Amino acid sequence: MILIAMGVSGAGKTRIGEMLAERLHCSFTDGDAFHSEANKKKMHDGIPLTDDDRWPWLRTIRAAIEEKQRAHETAVFTCSSLKRAYREILRGSDRDVCFVYLMGTFEVLHERLASRTGHFFDPSLLQSQLDTLEEPGADEAIVVSIELTPEQIVDEVIKQLATRDAI
Repeated sequence: MILIAMGVSGAGKTRIGEMLAERLHCSFTDGDAFHSEANKKKMHDGIPLTDDDRWPWLRTIRAAIEEKQRAHETAVFTCSSLKRAYREILRGSDRDVCFVYLMGTFEVLHERLASRTGHFFDPSLLQSQLDTLEEPGADEAIVVSIELTPEQIVDEVIKQLATRDAI
C-alpha cells in the first residue's frame, strides 16, 4: 500500500506523513525532495509553478512509488497533488495508492504559513494553490480536516484505511 498525504502548502503533509509512516512502520518520503532547484527557486521567489514545471516532478515521484511497489513495501509520500490529473499520474492504474487529503480553510492555512520558517515556499502563493486545487471527494481520497490535532488526523486515517481493508 502507498499513501500520499496531499493538500496545499501549510496543510501539514510532512508532519502527518511522518506520523502515518511511524504508525504503519514504513518509510516516509517528502515529495518536495523531488522538486528541481528551478522549481524551488520559483516558489521561493513567489512565482507559481506551471503544469510544465510539475509534470517532471510528478513523474519522478511516480517512479519512486513504483520502486516501493516492486519491493512490495508499504510507504507514505507527500505531494500537494492539487489537480485530479496530477493524482492520476501518481496513482497510475494502481488500486493500492491511496490519497489522504488534508483539508483546511484559507485562514488556518495562512496562519500556519505565516508562522513557518526555513521553508522555500513563499506564503503569498497560498491563494494560487487554492485556486489550482481540485478538491478530491471521498471517492478519490480519505478527507480529513486539519482543524483536528495531528494525532486525531492520523487516528482518523487509520480508521478509514481499516474500513477500506487497506491495512
